Amino acid sequence: MVRVLVSGVSKKYGSFYALKDINLRVDDGVLLCILGPSGSGKSTLLRIIAGLIAPDEGRVFFDDIDVTDLPAWKRNVGMVFQNIALFPHLSVYENIAFGAKLRKLPRNEIDKRVKELLKLIRLEGYEKRKPSELSGGEAQRVAIARALMTDPAVLLFDEPLGHLDAKLRESLKFEIRRIVKETKKTTLYVTHDQSEAFAIADYIYVLNRGVIEQGGTPVELYENPRSPFIAEFIGSTNFLKGRVVEVYRDVNVAKVLTSDVEIYVPVREDIGIGESVLVGIRSEDIKVSKEIIKRDTPYANILVGKLLKKIFIGPYLRLEISVNGLEESLKADVYGEDRYKYLDISEGDRVYILITKPTAFKYS
Repeated sequence: MVRVLVSGVSKKYGSFYALKDINLRVDDGVLLCILGPSGSGKSTLLRIIAGLIAPDEGRVFFDDIDVTDLPAWKRNVGMVFQNIALFPHLSVYENIAFGAKLRKLPRNEIDKRVKELLKLIRLEGYEKRKPSELSGGEAQRVAIARALMTDPAVLLFDEPLGHLDAKLRESLKFEIRRIVKETKKTTLYVTHDQSEAFAIADYIYVLNRGVIEQGGTPVELYENPRSPFIAEFIGSTNFLKGRVVEVYRDVNVAKVLTSDVEIYVPVREDIGIGESVLVGIRSEDIKVSKEIIKRDTPYANILVGKLLKKIFIGPYLRLEISVNGLEESLKADVYGEDRYKYLDISEGDRVYILITKPTAFKYS
């Protein structure tokens, strides 16, 4: 296992920065996700680490070895792409063994390693099958085994589930985590899918327009987003523009006037009276009731509104609520058995809402 360090890496195409001053670290055996929307630079970063393209500035280290100027074949990395690209005329066995045969490893060593990998990816007995006889998920597992065959120091995944349907993606993401953790490989995994990253990663860096917006564990990113972009990209968030009119430092709570409504939010030291803020409220942090709700924390907000829309989406129920004094409606999501309690509330009914975890962001 190795530690990967990216220091001050930038990449330009003409005057456009695909990446700008990227600094990140992946410790031994950690599964790190690089998460971001299309065009954020995440695949460019992965290809720089792999040695497929060169940075304009900065260095890449594997442990204490500077590999920036080494070609890809000298870096000992295994890469899994979105386009599986198995050799259609070769069997599963031959596809997995391909890289080892190029390195002219002994036949008995290759045979032993292929059998170990087939067991790891849970495809024992598939040795003689051709890629055309495999499902999409099975083919991707063969591609992972092929990447592992030469015992790479670092394993890289570039949107490996992007071509699969939703059900296959759901099951295979957990298989990928299991395989990576069993092999104990240092791994970088690129995706635009937040739920995929959260299911797989030990640690996540979120990229936006070529820069790292924030790094953290899935829980840290979800509970403490540092920018409106992170709050919106990770989860479903309502945003309200407002102005701080009072700060209570003893409990680190601010009163924000948004439209004609006062909202109480937890605040950091850098937010003061008179500043413009964006209040973020996750849709699952809004509780809705036909009965009056009691305030349970200093920043709990109880508002009165009208149910505009009710949409049943299987795992959750979405409620859209018009709140007296707010210019925009709020979206609330209800999960689990609780979602059935709202079936007797009709569109147009008066409701009370409790906002439990608002977040304030400075904006200009």
